[in-house]
Amino acid sequence: MNYQEYSAYFKGILEKDAAEQQPPYDNPDYLDYTNLNWARMNRWFKTGKLSEEILEVVGKIDRPQNWIVITEPWCGDAAHNIPFIEMIARKNALISVSYELRDAAPFRIEEYLTNGTRSIPKLIIRNQEGNDLGTWGPRPADCQLVFTQMKKEKAPFEKIKVEIQNWYNANKGEDLQKELVGMLSGTLQ
Repeated sequence: MNYQEYSAYFKGILEKDAAEQQPPYDNPDYLDYTNLNWARMNRWFKTGKLSEEILEVVGKIDRPQNWIVITEPWCGDAAHNIPFIEMIARKNALISVSYELRDAAPFRIEEYLTNGTRSIPKLIIRNQEGNDLGTWGPRPADCQLVFTQMKKEKAPFEKIKVEIQNWYNANKGEDLQKELVGMLSGTLQ
């Protein structure tokens, strides 16, 4: 699905009555995460700024690329990263982006595990022949360090969520863009 279809799917979850929800959205916690994530994504689309470096690199892409984003509406990391990925891709007509749900066919996440887990979001960049040029995800490296350290300390899930949220709010998409500059530079021929 393209971004508009993913967005419609996402919004459709939020518009259903509780009795109509399918798993995992029949769990109030997942529905709350999804509601928060909708607000976060829309905020980043309004306030997120793309760096000169990412604009320069994406402008140099001169061959078609297909970006596949594996995600789910309940995913907090996705809410902070997808808007930037989408805004970057929109800067070059040679980039097409498709969105796949982690928990639905074709279950592509199984080919792109992170340390043996189905962590999302996952960005896969392919050339027009379908060969992988690079992958990114599920979160910027420095954010991952915060997450890993807190897990090691056995911090409560609520505390981890707050710390990760604070990291994203302070970082404003900068680390994601720097990491994508590095990866995209490597795709240029």
